Amino acid sequence: MNRADFRFLERLRVRWAEVDMQKIVFNGHYLMYVDTAVAGYWRALALPYEETMQHLGGDLFVRKASLEYLGPAVYDDVLDIGIRCERVGTSSLLFQAGVFRAEQLLVGGELVYVFADPVARRPLPVPQELRQTLTGFESGESMVDVRVADWQALGVDAGAIRGEVFVQEQQIPADMEWDAADASCVHAVAYNRLGMAVGTGRLLEHVPGVAKIGRMAVRRALRGSRVGRAVLEALMQAARQRGDREVLLHAQMTAEPFYRRAGFQQRGPVFEEAGIAHVEMVRAL
Repeated sequence: MNRADFRFLERLRVRWAEVDMQKIVFNGHYLMYVDTAVAGYWRALALPYEETMQHLGGDLFVRKASLEYLGPAVYDDVLDIGIRCERVGTSSLLFQAGVFRAEQLLVGGELVYVFADPVARRPLPVPQELRQTLTGFESGESMVDVRVADWQALGVDAGAIRGEVFVQEQQIPADMEWDAADASCVHAVAYNRLGMAVGTGRLLEHVPGVAKIGRMAVRRALRGSRVGRAVLEALMQAARQRGDREVLLHAQMTAEPFYRRAGFQQRGPVFEEAGIAHVEMVRAL
Protein backbone atom coordinates (compact mmCIF):
# COMPACT_ATOMS: atom_id res chain seq x y z
CA MET A 1 0.00 0.00 0.00
CA ASN A 2 1.48 3.34 -1.11
CA ARG A 3 0.44 6.94 -0.62
CA ALA A 4 0.04 7.30 -4.40
CA ASP A 5 -2.67 4.62 -4.34
CA PHE A 6 -5.10 7.11 -2.78
CA ARG A 7 -6.83 9.90 -4.65
CA PHE A 8 -8.15 11.25 -1.34
CA LEU A 9 -5.99 12.07 1.70
CA GLU A 10 -7.11 13.81 4.88
CA ARG A 11 -4.38 15.66 6.81
CA LEU A 12 -4.41 15.44 10.61
CA ARG A 13 -1.95 16.39 13.36
CA VAL A 14 -1.44 14.18 16.39
CA ARG A 15 -2.71 15.87 19.55
CA TRP A 16 -1.28 15.47 23.04
CA ALA A 17 -4.44 13.74 24.29
CA GLU A 18 -4.02 10.98 21.66
CA VAL A 19 -0.63 9.77 22.98
CA ASP A 20 -0.50 6.99 25.59
CA MET A 21 1.99 6.14 28.34
CA GLN A 22 4.37 4.69 25.74
CA LYS A 23 4.46 8.19 24.16
CA ILE A 24 2.96 6.91 20.93
CA VAL A 25 -0.57 7.25 19.55
CA PHE A 26 -2.93 4.93 21.42
CA ASN A 27 -4.04 2.18 19.04
CA GLY A 28 -7.75 2.96 19.29
CA HIS A 29 -7.29 6.50 18.00
CA TYR A 30 -6.36 5.26 14.54
CA LEU A 31 -9.97 4.18 13.99
CA MET A 32 -10.99 7.75 14.85
CA TYR A 33 -8.44 9.04 12.33
CA VAL A 34 -9.86 6.76 9.66
CA ASP A 35 -13.45 7.69 10.47
CA THR A 36 -12.55 11.40 10.28
CA ALA A 37 -11.01 10.78 6.87
CA VAL A 38 -14.11 8.91 5.70
CA ALA A 39 -16.15 12.05 6.45
CA GLY A 40 -13.67 14.02 4.34
CA TYR A 41 -14.01 11.43 1.57
CA TRP A 42 -17.74 12.13 1.36
CA ARG A 43 -16.97 15.85 1.08
CA ALA A 44 -14.58 15.05 -1.77
CA LEU A 45 -17.48 13.27 -3.49
CA ALA A 46 -19.50 16.51 -3.07
CA LEU A 47 -22.09 14.52 -1.13
CA PRO A 48 -23.48 15.97 2.12
CA TYR A 49 -23.77 12.69 4.00
CA GLU A 50 -27.10 12.96 5.84
CA GLU A 51 -28.95 14.51 2.91
CA THR A 52 -27.41 11.97 0.55
CA MET A 53 -28.62 9.01 2.58
CA GLN A 54 -32.12 10.48 2.80
CA HIS A 55 -32.09 10.92 -0.98
CA LEU A 56 -30.96 7.32 -1.50
CA GLY A 57 -33.46 5.87 0.98
CA GLY A 58 -30.95 4.04 3.15
CA ASP A 59 -27.87 4.40 5.29
CA LEU A 60 -24.44 2.84 5.71
CA PHE A 61 -23.63 0.60 8.67
CA VAL A 62 -20.15 -0.66 9.54
CA ARG A 63 -19.93 -4.45 9.26
CA LYS A 64 -16.18 -4.80 9.74
CA ALA A 65 -13.27 -2.57 10.73
CA SER A 66 -9.72 -3.92 10.90
CA LEU A 67 -6.31 -2.27 11.31
CA GLU A 68 -2.76 -3.51 10.83
CA TYR A 69 -0.11 -1.65 12.81
CA LEU A 70 3.25 -1.26 11.09
CA GLY A 71 4.79 1.69 12.90
CA PRO A 72 3.91 4.24 15.60
CA ALA A 73 2.94 7.89 15.26
CA VAL A 74 4.01 10.29 17.98
CA TYR A 75 2.87 13.63 19.34
CA ASP A 76 2.83 16.46 16.77
CA ASP A 77 3.29 14.17 13.75
CA VAL A 78 1.51 15.36 10.62
CA LEU A 79 -0.39 12.39 9.20
CA ASP A 80 -2.19 11.90 5.92
CA ILE A 81 -5.07 9.43 6.06
CA GLY A 82 -5.84 7.89 2.69
CA ILE A 83 -9.29 6.47 1.90
CA ARG A 84 -10.10 4.49 -1.22
CA CYS A 85 -13.27 2.68 -2.28
CA GLU A 86 -11.89 -0.70 -3.30
CA ARG A 87 -15.06 -2.51 -4.29
CA VAL A 88 -18.82 -1.98 -4.51
CA GLY A 89 -20.77 -5.18 -4.06
CA THR A 90 -24.48 -5.88 -4.19
CA SER A 91 -25.18 -4.27 -0.81
CA SER A 92 -21.69 -3.73 0.61
CA LEU A 93 -18.84 -1.26 0.16
CA LEU A 94 -15.20 -2.14 0.82
CA PHE A 95 -12.86 0.74 1.70
CA GLN A 96 -9.10 0.63 2.14
CA ALA A 97 -7.39 3.06 4.51
CA GLY A 98 -3.77 4.04 5.00
CA VAL A 99 -2.20 6.23 7.67
CA PHE A 100 0.96 7.84 6.30
CA ARG A 101 3.71 9.98 7.78
CA ALA A 102 5.17 11.48 4.62
CA GLU A 103 5.62 8.35 2.43
CA GLN A 104 5.83 5.90 5.34
CA LEU A 105 2.81 3.69 5.90
CA LEU A 106 2.17 3.44 9.65
CA VAL A 107 -1.22 1.74 9.73
CA GLY A 108 -3.26 -0.03 7.08
CA GLY A 109 -6.96 -0.61 7.42
CA GLU A 110 -10.09 -2.07 5.91
CA LEU A 111 -13.69 -1.00 6.39
CA VAL A 112 -16.76 -2.86 5.18
CA TYR A 113 -20.07 -1.00 5.12
CA VAL A 114 -23.50 -2.39 4.33
CA PHE A 115 -26.14 -0.22 2.70
CA ALA A 116 -29.37 -0.94 4.54
CA ASP A 117 -32.83 0.24 5.48
CA PRO A 118 -32.21 2.71 8.35
CA VAL A 119 -35.20 1.43 10.37
CA ALA A 120 -35.40 -2.30 9.65
CA ARG A 121 -31.57 -2.56 9.32
CA ARG A 122 -31.98 -5.01 6.44
CA PRO A 123 -29.52 -4.84 3.52
CA LEU A 124 -30.56 -3.03 0.36
CA PRO A 125 -28.90 -2.98 -3.06
CA VAL A 126 -26.34 -0.17 -3.37
CA PRO A 127 -28.13 2.48 -5.48
CA GLN A 128 -26.73 2.94 -8.97
CA GLU A 129 -26.24 6.68 -8.38
CA LEU A 130 -23.96 5.96 -5.45
CA ARG A 131 -22.15 3.15 -7.25
CA GLN A 132 -21.38 5.40 -10.23
CA THR A 133 -20.28 8.29 -8.00
CA LEU A 134 -17.80 6.10 -6.11
CA THR A 135 -16.34 4.43 -9.19
CA GLY A 136 -16.23 7.78 -11.00
CA PHE A 137 -14.29 9.43 -8.21
CA GLU A 138 -11.75 6.62 -8.04
CA SER A 139 -11.37 6.88 -11.84
CA GLY A 140 -10.42 10.54 -11.53
CA GLU A 141 -13.68 12.07 -12.71
CA SER A 142 -14.98 15.45 -11.51
CA MET A 143 -17.64 15.24 -8.84
CA VAL A 144 -19.49 18.43 -9.80
CA ASP A 145 -21.02 19.83 -12.95
CA VAL A 146 -20.99 23.65 -13.01
CA ARG A 147 -23.73 25.22 -15.10
CA VAL A 148 -23.44 28.85 -16.22
CA ALA A 149 -26.61 30.69 -17.22
CA ASP A 150 -28.92 33.57 -16.31
CA TRP A 151 -31.07 34.06 -13.22
CA GLN A 152 -34.15 32.71 -14.94
CA ALA A 153 -32.44 29.35 -15.45
CA LEU A 154 -30.48 29.09 -12.19
CA GLY A 155 -32.12 31.51 -9.78
CA VAL A 156 -34.09 28.96 -7.77
CA ASP A 157 -31.03 26.85 -6.95
CA ALA A 158 -28.63 29.79 -6.58
CA GLY A 159 -31.10 31.61 -4.36
CA ALA A 160 -31.58 28.59 -2.10
CA ILE A 161 -27.84 28.28 -1.47
CA ARG A 162 -27.37 32.01 -0.90
CA GLY A 163 -30.31 32.10 1.49
CA GLU A 164 -28.88 29.17 3.45
CA VAL A 165 -25.33 30.59 3.62
CA PHE A 166 -25.73 34.36 3.76
CA VAL A 167 -29.15 34.95 5.29
CA GLN A 168 -29.44 32.00 7.68
CA GLU A 169 -25.83 31.15 8.55
CA GLN A 170 -24.17 34.58 8.37
CA GLN A 171 -27.36 36.47 9.30
CA ILE A 172 -27.03 39.06 6.56
CA PRO A 173 -30.38 40.88 6.22
CA ALA A 174 -32.38 39.46 3.32
CA ASP A 175 -32.95 42.92 1.84
CA MET A 176 -29.16 43.31 1.52
CA GLU A 177 -28.67 39.91 -0.10
CA TRP A 178 -31.11 40.30 -2.99
CA ASP A 179 -30.63 43.10 -5.51
CA ALA A 180 -31.60 44.07 -9.05
CA ALA A 181 -28.20 42.99 -10.41
CA ASP A 182 -29.23 39.33 -10.24
CA ALA A 183 -31.43 39.79 -13.30
CA SER A 184 -28.51 40.90 -15.48
CA CYS A 185 -25.66 38.82 -14.00
CA VAL A 186 -24.13 35.62 -15.26
CA HIS A 187 -24.70 32.95 -12.61
CA ALA A 188 -22.95 29.66 -11.91
CA VAL A 189 -24.30 26.74 -9.89
CA ALA A 190 -22.39 23.55 -9.08
CA TYR A 191 -24.39 20.31 -8.99
CA ASN A 192 -23.16 17.03 -7.53
CA ARG A 193 -23.69 13.59 -9.06
CA LEU A 194 -27.12 13.32 -7.43
CA GLY A 195 -28.28 16.61 -8.97
CA MET A 196 -28.07 18.56 -5.69
CA ALA A 197 -27.09 22.23 -5.97
CA VAL A 198 -24.06 22.67 -3.69
CA GLY A 199 -22.34 25.94 -4.65
CA THR A 200 -22.99 29.18 -6.50
CA GLY A 201 -21.58 32.55 -7.55
CA ARG A 202 -22.30 35.37 -9.97
CA LEU A 203 -20.46 37.56 -12.48
CA LEU A 204 -21.22 41.14 -13.46
CA GLU A 205 -19.46 43.90 -15.36
CA HIS A 206 -17.72 46.31 -12.97
CA VAL A 207 -16.41 48.64 -15.67
CA PRO A 208 -15.70 47.83 -19.33
CA GLY A 209 -13.08 45.08 -19.44
CA VAL A 210 -13.24 44.39 -15.70
CA ALA A 211 -15.47 41.65 -14.29
CA LYS A 212 -16.66 41.40 -10.71
CA ILE A 213 -17.37 38.08 -9.04
CA GLY A 214 -19.66 38.00 -6.04
CA ARG A 215 -22.19 36.04 -4.00
CA MET A 216 -19.82 33.07 -3.84
CA ALA A 217 -21.34 30.48 -1.53
CA VAL A 218 -20.82 26.78 -0.83
CA ARG A 219 -22.99 24.71 1.46
CA ARG A 220 -21.39 24.30 4.88
CA ALA A 221 -20.93 20.52 4.74
CA LEU A 222 -18.92 20.71 1.52
CA ARG A 223 -16.51 23.55 2.18
CA GLY A 224 -12.94 22.57 1.47
CA SER A 225 -13.99 20.06 -1.19
CA ARG A 226 -13.09 22.18 -4.28
CA VAL A 227 -16.73 22.99 -5.04
CA GLY A 228 -15.98 26.69 -4.59
CA ARG A 229 -12.91 26.45 -6.82
CA ALA A 230 -14.98 24.85 -9.58
CA VAL A 231 -17.55 27.69 -9.40
CA LEU A 232 -14.80 30.33 -9.36
CA GLU A 233 -13.06 28.84 -12.39
CA ALA A 234 -16.34 28.64 -14.33
CA LEU A 235 -17.05 32.32 -13.67
CA MET A 236 -13.51 33.37 -14.63
CA GLN A 237 -13.85 31.38 -17.86
CA ALA A 238 -17.13 33.18 -18.61
CA ALA A 239 -15.33 36.50 -18.08
CA ARG A 240 -12.53 35.50 -20.47
CA GLN A 241 -15.02 34.45 -23.13
CA ARG A 242 -16.65 37.87 -23.13
CA GLY A 243 -13.26 39.60 -23.36
CA ASP A 244 -12.66 40.86 -19.83
CA ARG A 245 -8.99 41.44 -18.96
CA GLU A 246 -9.28 41.52 -15.16
CA VAL A 247 -11.55 40.21 -12.45
CA LEU A 248 -12.07 41.62 -8.96
CA LEU A 249 -14.04 40.55 -5.94
CA HIS A 250 -14.73 41.51 -2.35
CA ALA A 251 -13.53 38.59 -0.24
CA GLN A 252 -14.58 37.97 3.33
CA MET A 253 -11.38 37.83 5.36
CA THR A 254 -12.03 34.21 6.29
CA ALA A 255 -12.07 33.38 2.55
CA GLU A 256 -8.99 35.43 1.65
CA PRO A 257 -6.62 32.39 1.69
CA PHE A 258 -8.97 30.55 -0.71
CA TYR A 259 -8.82 33.35 -3.27
CA ARG A 260 -5.08 33.85 -2.77
CA ARG A 261 -4.51 30.20 -3.66
CA ALA A 262 -6.52 30.84 -6.84
CA GLY A 263 -4.13 33.62 -7.89
CA PHE A 264 -5.89 36.71 -6.52
CA GLN A 265 -3.96 39.53 -4.85
CA GLN A 266 -5.16 41.95 -2.21
CA ARG A 267 -5.68 45.56 -3.28
CA GLY A 268 -6.38 48.20 -0.66
CA PRO A 269 -7.19 48.04 3.04
CA VAL A 270 -9.68 45.89 4.90
CA PHE A 271 -13.21 47.31 4.95
CA GLU A 272 -16.59 46.35 6.33
CA GLU A 273 -19.48 45.18 4.18
CA ALA A 274 -22.76 43.90 5.65
CA GLY A 275 -21.06 43.96 9.04
CA ILE A 276 -18.32 41.55 7.90
CA ALA A 277 -14.64 42.35 7.28
CA HIS A 278 -13.74 42.21 3.57
CA VAL A 279 -10.81 42.97 1.33
CA GLU A 280 -10.75 43.72 -2.40
CA MET A 281 -8.81 41.18 -4.44
CA VAL A 282 -7.88 41.20 -8.14
CA ARG A 283 -6.49 38.86 -10.75
CA ALA A 284 -5.55 39.33 -14.41
CA LEU A 285 -7.29 37.05 -16.88
